Parts: sequence; structure tokens; C-alpha cells
Amino acid sequence: MSDTARISLSSDQADDIDALREEVRKLRKINIALMDRVERSSDMSVNAFSMFETAISLEAMVRDRTSQLEDALAKLATANADLAEAHGHADAARMRLRDAIDSINEGFVLFDADDRLVLFNEAYLGFWPELAPHVREGIGFADIAKLAAEHLQPLGAAVAPDRWVSDRLAQHGVADGGHVQALADGRWVQINELRTSEGGIVGIYTDITEVKAEDARARALELAERNLILQSTLDTLSEGVCMFDSNRRLSAWNGALGRLLGVSGDPERAFSTHDGFLKWCRGIRGMDDRGCLEWRPDDSHAAPVSQLCPAGDRSFEIRSTRTVQGGQVFSFTDVTDMLRAQAALQETAETLERRVSERTAELLEVNQRLGHEVAERRAMEVALTEAKTSAEKANLSKTSFLAAASHDLLQPLNAARLFVAALGDKRLALPTRALVSQTSMALDSVEDLLEALLEISRLDAGAIQPEVSHFRIDQLLQTLNVEFTPMARAAGLAFRIETEQLWVETDVRLLRRILQNFISNAIRYTHAGSVSVCCAVEEGRVAVHVADTGRGIAKEQQALIFEEFRRLDTRSQGKGLGLAIVRRAADMLGHDIRLRSAPGQGSTFSITLPLGRPIDDAATDGGGATRDRSMRGLRVLVVDNERQIQSGMRTLLNGWGCEVVTAGDYAEAVKLFPDGVRPDIILADYHLNDGETGDRVVAQLHAHFGAAVPAVMISADRGEALKTQLAATGIALLNKPVKPAQLRSLLRTMLP
Repeated sequence: MSDTARISLSSDQADDIDALREEVRKLRKINIALMDRVERSSDMSVNAFSMFETAISLEAMVRDRTSQLEDALAKLATANADLAEAHGHADAARMRLRDAIDSINEGFVLFDADDRLVLFNEAYLGFWPELAPHVREGIGFADIAKLAAEHLQPLGAAVAPDRWVSDRLAQHGVADGGHVQALADGRWVQINELRTSEGGIVGIYTDITEVKAEDARARALELAERNLILQSTLDTLSEGVCMFDSNRRLSAWNGALGRLLGVSGDPERAFSTHDGFLKWCRGIRGMDDRGCLEWRPDDSHAAPVSQLCPAGDRSFEIRSTRTVQGGQVFSFTDVTDMLRAQAALQETAETLERRVSERTAELLEVNQRLGHEVAERRAMEVALTEAKTSAEKANLSKTSFLAAASHDLLQPLNAARLFVAALGDKRLALPTRALVSQTSMALDSVEDLLEALLEISRLDAGAIQPEVSHFRIDQLLQTLNVEFTPMARAAGLAFRIETEQLWVETDVRLLRRILQNFISNAIRYTHAGSVSVCCAVEEGRVAVHVADTGRGIAKEQQALIFEEFRRLDTRSQGKGLGLAIVRRAADMLGHDIRLRSAPGQGSTFSITLPLGRPIDDAATDGGGATRDRSMRGLRVLVVDNERQIQSGMRTLLNGWGCEVVTAGDYAEAVKLFPDGVRPDIILADYHLNDGETGDRVVAQLHAHFGAAVPAVMISADRGEALKTQLAATGIALLNKPVKPAQLRSLLRTMLP
């Protein structure tokens, strides 16, 4: 079996054939040994019967071995048949491969791992017709490259054969893609070479002569189109342009050049070189170019050179620019009209300058008169500045007065309320309890009046600044519902608030004050029927309406009720300040207040608010109502510089079961608590003696006790600055006059 046939069989078939051959060889060897033994046994003089038995045994063994040999020969015959069939298939496949390679238009060549030629087609030889007699299977690629260089087949080999062979062998050794070769007969061939899995190289040779020619035609066409575009662009310029190549020959120009230089026809006929160009410009046109038209040497500066040159009655601006290829471009701009215009403008400027001088003299006289007026205006400005300063000082004094008045007026009122509250907690006779109740009502009336007056004063003085935020109007209305439902029930009125989850953008504190005044007035001036509150979106804004079934207000009187101390019904207990506060707060916030009313038809007060932006609400504590905590035995330190306040607080808190000690300042407070003892809660007035403030006293006490004792600050100052200051230190604020219910509720929330 040949090696070629062995390659065509599978590895299993080859192994079977080798095994059969080895078995046949063993059987033949056994037969020879047996036959030899029989022959030697027959020559020996032994027992005939023993020899007979031996012969029978040998015959059986020979028969078995012969049968095995026949089987092996049969398998060998089958293997030979399979091998012959494989030879046939291999030859057919080789012929089909050869036919397929010969049928393609591209040249095909295959080299083995030793770079020896294995297979090629006729198209490959077509690229090297002179090499065809020398190309055969087994020739090396280096020999083919040398033959191509010797016959000057590639164009590069005609210039430097050895260099071409070296470069070609390097490209062939890499074999990672394609490259292009130019042949001596004008053809172009693209060679693509790749490595095979056995380490050989397969190459495809494609004739791309037509592609190259088409590419050259496309490039020529593109260059021609660019030249046409360039010439069209040059012809549109008003400047004359000409260009000389590196050999100083005229290569391009535009139509404006002939017009400016006075050339009839093509400028190329007048001057085709740079020397002729110089003679024409200097001799015929008479240009004084001052060297601008000279040919600039190669080592000269590449920046353009510009020169203004006269030429007879005309003037030209000439620019000379060197090109990258060593040529030079000249441009001519006729600036005659521009120079004439400049001269005319210069003359006009001189005329205007004379006129300006004349007018300046007139203006000097006018300025003298204006100087007197300016001096008078400055005097007026000084007077206005002084008046403004006086007004600002007055406003500051008013603000300071309000702060002092709020403290001084509310201090005794606060003390009185504390005493009355303490009396109310004691067991009194009915007549005495009635007097205490009337006194409490009188104090409420005085408190409402003072709060209204102070609020109006603060609004007028600008002491209240709005703090605009985004919140839900329904939450505010729900708190008002809880606040005013008992008041409406006591007046025998039906009270209803219809809410929607609408977001508004305004100051929640001022809006609450406005709606409180609306609702309290509606309940106060409605003797029968109902009071209702609703809100809805109207024209992109939220409108809140407070309607009642009262006696109504005539149209001519509707503007008057927003003035101070204006009451249409003198039988009511109002002070006539609520709507005045509403008007000032609404003006500060920029909200519209409307009133719709008629006698006998009730009244509806409305305020429109801008829509707000929804924000995430913090989750509220779901623990339900505050647990009732007993204050019995609670140690309370009261720090106040007023003895009456100390006494009133002591009486009120003692009635609630608290253990109360009072002090006027920090020094007195420290003496009340020996080492290791401290109060449970501190109640401190903000304004103390000698400029001392309650927050500083609380901070000193915290340092003395070594612990942050819960503290409540009591002050008549309702400014946002104080609220922010106390909130930063964690101190609660309670405004004067102190309402016992508020104080008691606050103390309960602060209990551990």
C-alpha cells in the first residue's frame, strides 16, 4: 500500500490492516515451525502410535491456523478494495480542485511550509508569461522572485532589481494582507497572501488595471472640476489676481486682472512669464511698486507683502504671497475711489471740527447756566438725603419702640393672666368665680387688642418679613376647623369647611392670620344661619372663599371696612382691626382680596393664592394623642426680672403640683441649686436686667449643671430672627402674654 493511499484511508482502517498483516506473519511462522517439527519427528525412531497422535494434533492446529489465515487474507482483500476506492476518490477530488482553480479568473498559487510551489493555475502564469517555462511544482518562491526580477516583469525591478527582490521576499514572509504591484507592460496586479494552517502560503493575484485606470480618470475629472471652481471663484473677485508657478510662468489669472492692468484679451498673450509681467506693470502701466512685484527668493519670509502703489491717475494696493510649491501670487485692488472718499471724509472731518469748536464755545456758555442749576439740584439732593436719613432713623426708632412696647405692655398683662389663671384653679364662691371669669374675658379682650395693634405696627414698620413655602391648604383648613368649630357652635351657627388636597405657595403664618380674621368676623357678625369655607382652582390659582349668611354689606361701605377701627355693627365685640391686618398682610404677600356682598344676602370674603409645588410630606408619628402626664413634683426654675411675673408663675405652677423656685438672673439661680441638684425644666424671660438675655442664662445654667435641661423661652418678641436663634439651640419659644393652657400643654410635651 502506497503512502498516498494510506493518507486517503481513515486511521482505524490503517490500524486494522497492520494488525492483519502481523497476524498473517505469525501464522506463517507457526506453520513453518510445525512442518519442520513433523519432518524431524518422522526421522526419529519412536513409537508409531505416538507419532500418529502427534500428527492428528498437529493437523487440528494447522486447520485452525489455516482458517485464521484465510480470514486475515479476506480482511486484507477488503482493505485493499477500500484503499483502491479511496485512491479513486482522492484522484477525483484532486481533479475537481485543479478544475476549480483553473476556472477562476484570478491567479492562484500555493506554497508549502518550506515555501515550495505546490499548486498554481494558468491565470497565475498569465501575469508572468516569460516565466511560464521555468515555473514548475517544487520551485521555491525566492527563485520565482529572482526570475521575475531578471526578466524585468515588475516595474520596480526595472529600477532596482535587488531591492525589489528583497522587498518582495519581506512582504511574502509576512503574508498578512494585500499589496499592489505595477508590471512592466502597464498592468496593475493586487496580491493577497495569507498563511495556511500547515504553515504554507496561499496567494491570489487579481488584475486591477481597469480599476486603476478608472481611478485615474476620476481623479483627473475631480482635478478638472476643482480647477473650474477655482477659476469661477477667481472670476467673481473684484481684485485682479494672477499666479506664477515655480518656473515663473503664468499659470492662472482672472478676468479682473486684464481690466485693471489694461490688457485686451488674455493676459497670457501680453505676458506669459514673470519678467514680462514686470515690464507690463512698470513700463506700460507706470506702476511704482517699490519692489513689491519682485520675485521673492525661496528663503524669503512666507508672510504676504502689501504695498500701496500709484499708477497714473489710479492707485492700487498690491499684495504678493508665496505659495507652498515655490510659486508666487499677486493681487491688485483698485483703491482710487476709496482714497478719494477718505480725502473727502478728511475734509468733512475738518469742517465738522470747526463747527464743533464753534458749538463748543456756545455750549460753554450753556454749561455755565447749567452749573447753577446743578448746584441747586445738588442742594435739593442733600436735603432729600437728609430727609431720607431722618425717615430711616424714625423707622428704626419705631421698630425699637415696638419691641420695647410689646415687652413693657405685655409684661403686666402676662402677670395678670397668670394670677387670674391661678385664681381660676382654686375653689371659689360662685360670685367670686364669676368676677374671675369676667376678668379673664377682659384680659382676653385687652390681649386681642394689643396683639392687633402690635401686628399692624409691625406690618407698617416692615418688621414682619414673609417666609414663602409650599404646603397643602387642606391641612391648614383642618386646623382652623378644630379651632373655630366650638366658637361657631356656641354662637348657634352651622360651620362647614370643604377641603381639597391643593398645594399653594405663600407664607403659612400670614395666610393663617388672614383666614382666622375672615372666619372670626363671619362668626361674630352672623346671628343665624351658617358659615362655610371652601377652596378651588380658578384660572390657574387657588381661591379660598369664606361665606356667611349675615346681614351683608352695602357696596359703598365695602372699601371702608378694611380701614382701622371701622365697624359697621357697633353691637359686636370686634375692634375694627382684623380686616386692616388682612389688607396689609395680603399686600405684603401680593395676594388679591375680594369681597362679594349685598344687604340681606350675606358676605363672601376671598383670597387667591398661587399654586404650589408638591413636596414629600414627612411621615407623622402615628402614636395618637399625647399621653396625659402628671406634673406633680416637677421641679421648675423660673428666671424673670419682674417680681410680679415670678409670683404669678409660682402661683400658677404650684396649683398644677409643681415645685417652683424663682430667680432674677443667673447668679440667683445658681444659689438655689447645690451641687448635684438641678431642675427638671427652666422657664426664662428673654429680656432681663442690664442687657442680659434668657438664652445666655440658659446656656450658662447648662454648663453649670453639666446637662442640657429642657428650657422654654418667654418673650413678647415675635420676630423670625429670635425664632431661628432659639431653634438652633433647641429652646422652645412661648409668646407673651402667656396663655396657661398653652404653657401647660407645652410642659406636658417636654416631660420625660
